[in-house]
Amino acid sequence: MRDWLKELDPEDRKIVGEDIKDVEYGWSIGMQLYRSLGSGLREVRSDLTPGRIARVIFRVLTREMVLLHAFIKKTQKAPFGDIEIALKRKRDISP
Repeated sequence: MRDWLKELDPEDRKIVGEDIKDVEYGWSIGMQLYRSLGSGLREVRSDLTPGRIARVIFRVLTREMVLLHAFIKKTQKAPFGDIEIALKRKRDISP
């Protein structure tokens, strides 16, 4: 996940980082900045340069936001492979 963020250009990295921060700090006051994907997964969508959307899949573990996987969206639906990666990482970190 960290490597993916580092590979983004600085402007995109700033947008994604701010959206993650907004979800993290807005979580407790009920701001709806994310969407549920089921199975305990949620996603943050970040609008990047025209026509590009970054998706960051995360879960909440003991009141902490754990980033599991991220990618640049190319279709309306989350690709099955990306959901599988997030689910595997979720299982790897589950208590």
